[in-house]
Amino acid sequence: MKAIGYTQSLPSSDANSLLDIQLPEPTPGPRDLLVEVRAISVNPVDTKVRQRAQPAEGQYKVLGWDAAGVVRAVGSEVSLFKPGDKVWYAGDLTRPGSNAELQLVDERIVGPMPQSLDFAHAAALPLTTITAWELLFDRLQVAEGKASAGQSLLIVGAAGGVGSILTQLARQLTGMTVIGTASRPETQEWVRNLGAHHVIDHRKPLSEELKRIGVGEVTHVASLNQTEEHLAEIVASLRPQGRLALIDDPLNLDVRLLKQKSLSLHWEFMYTRSMFQTDDMIEQHKLLQRVAGLIDSGVLKTTLGEHFGRIDAANLRRAHALLESNTAKGKIVLEGF
Repeated sequence: MKAIGYTQSLPSSDANSLLDIQLPEPTPGPRDLLVEVRAISVNPVDTKVRQRAQPAEGQYKVLGWDAAGVVRAVGSEVSLFKPGDKVWYAGDLTRPGSNAELQLVDERIVGPMPQSLDFAHAAALPLTTITAWELLFDRLQVAEGKASAGQSLLIVGAAGGVGSILTQLARQLTGMTVIGTASRPETQEWVRNLGAHHVIDHRKPLSEELKRIGVGEVTHVASLNQTEEHLAEIVASLRPQGRLALIDDPLNLDVRLLKQKSLSLHWEFMYTRSMFQTDDMIEQHKLLQRVAGLIDSGVLKTTLGEHFGRIDAANLRRAHALLESNTAKGKIVLEGF
């Protein structure tokens, strides 16, 4: 089968950083689906793993943690899907990724693809949707519906992949006031169109920007990038006993800043369930199934930002470079081999 992989960690500008290769077709285990990958999207985790994870000598590492495709075969214990089903998923960080014609994935972290989307628009969503949903409802423990009225959520980095779907989830499914940050006119307009009540500029002090729009303090913050840089302003912007959740990897985080206001800190990593084979792995199947219904009913929409063409090494290198520039809007999608 066709795949894109690498043998050594190199800059995305290097032609050898991602290579077009051929690999044997995989065989499904008891709870696996063998999926024919039709479309993928690219996430910051792809670039981080490429930069940090050196494959074993003589081995290729295949990246990719977003896919939409068709089930070709199922394992002996599979009960949720059958061959021919259209599916979407974010996969498992510990297994070969979706940058391949065929991929194995545990059925418990797979959902039925939204009927109203094509493969490309569906592939833009799984990883970021799972991340945003778990961050909002599991980590920050925000209640759905009117119970969250009077609360406010500041999303730092709202124009990116996770921010684009988190903005929608918070606006459509909760009663919170949603404030997104974006630094350029086109990304600010993107966040407004996704439903944010307010958009502020994260290049300026967050607490001052909040005062500019008439907001003193917020009850919740979702920090999606550059948390270390923004931490002092995040603390200044949070109401006492507020909640902060993050998804990035700051090298240094002075949590002592949170003490005076009794702020709580929460980390979201959507691979925890699959990595540790937790008892509640199937919650990600249920989550994706529910979100598919929300998309088909028009409550949520895809966050596809750019379509980079077919799935090959050259286009993936371009996608990695754009993500590393921190200027991407929405999700970068590739389709077909």
